[in-house]
Amino acid sequence: MEALLKEAFHQALKATDPYRLTLRALPPFRPDLVLAVGKAAAPMLRAALDRYGEVPYHLTLPQGQDPLGLKAVFARHPVPDGESVRAAEEVLSLLKALSPKAKVLALLSGGGSALWCAPLGISLPEKQALTQALLRSGASIQEINAVRKHLSRIKGGRALLATKAKVHALLLSDVPGDDPSVIASGPFHPDPTTYAEALAVLDRYGLAFPEAREVLEAGAKGRLPETLKPQDPALRRLTWRLVGANLHLLRAAQAFLRREGHRAVVLSDRFGGEARALARFHAELAETIRSHGVPFRKPLFLLSGGEAQVRVMGKGKGGRNLEFLLALYVHLERPLYALAADSDGLDGNSGAAGALLTPEVWEKGLDPRPFLEENDGLGFFHQVGTLLVTGPTGTNLNDFRLLLVD
Repeated sequence: MEALLKEAFHQALKATDPYRLTLRALPPFRPDLVLAVGKAAAPMLRAALDRYGEVPYHLTLPQGQDPLGLKAVFARHPVPDGESVRAAEEVLSLLKALSPKAKVLALLSGGGSALWCAPLGISLPEKQALTQALLRSGASIQEINAVRKHLSRIKGGRALLATKAKVHALLLSDVPGDDPSVIASGPFHPDPTTYAEALAVLDRYGLAFPEAREVLEAGAKGRLPETLKPQDPALRRLTWRLVGANLHLLRAAQAFLRREGHRAVVLSDRFGGEARALARFHAELAETIRSHGVPFRKPLFLLSGGEAQVRVMGKGKGGRNLEFLLALYVHLERPLYALAADSDGLDGNSGAAGALLTPEVWEKGLDPRPFLEENDGLGFFHQVGTLLVTGPTGTNLNDFRLLLVD
């Protein structure tokens, strides 16, 4: 059964290969410039070059990813670095040089927020520290990106404002709800959030950061121009298409399991909130199905996606999927098989994609609660031997959770 869960994950990744998703969605025109950023940027760009031949391009990838033989800027993720700044400045320069007749193809995937970093009114060290604090706070990706966009000269539609060219964007979504303004912090898309809302995020999570607050307060008082808004005429130059999302990943796994003769249900592609609360919901649903046969009859597989948050209070290593599995173990009354992983192959700072729960984990008798208190999913699953290690997958379609209720 453990092998079947792993194969479902791998088949889902294979079915949502960014190269194929991009190739069938490319526009008929030959672009004058191709910009690619994010964890899936290399295969997306390779698809464009295979279709159009050699065209000018700029590729930005996370450190350690395979550029597929292409020239790339390698920057840090999820906390930006100097290369993130260099990449953003190069992109802004390329965009500003284009004429109104030029056509840009923008290939955007998750991770782009950190990889293109053009700080507005604050230093890079302040931006790095603030990003780290937001990631540890338990804030949602929407809240984090509201702050990022208002402290950036490229996010929140400002990349579109930097050029007179026409832009066609293809997006691979790593955010619940597939909101284009949130994917890679929406460099070419309108931003519905405001400086005041970004400032409220800092207040909500008790984050000081005086440099950032000074900028956000100035913007809230109207002393700085806002991000691109939905009524801006610049949007007449933008067209876009979503080419892949979390639901595609889940449906691919569901189709594989059904071909193997199993019943499988997709619960949702947009579960968020605390990973521990999400785990409790899954545990209670599984126990209800096992005890009463509602709302589904057993046996069956439950699939879910989205993006949970973790409020980091301990000193361990892990990610939201390992945290989910630890909490699931705590809340379950009886053993079951489960897999949770990040589709990009890297769950938080664990170095693993995720892990599995199996009945054999229960038999080992290792108490998950101390590990959960320390946010140390890596330590627990390393000891029980069920870490799922894939390395970077070259895509980013958010989280993948699979439970067998039998």
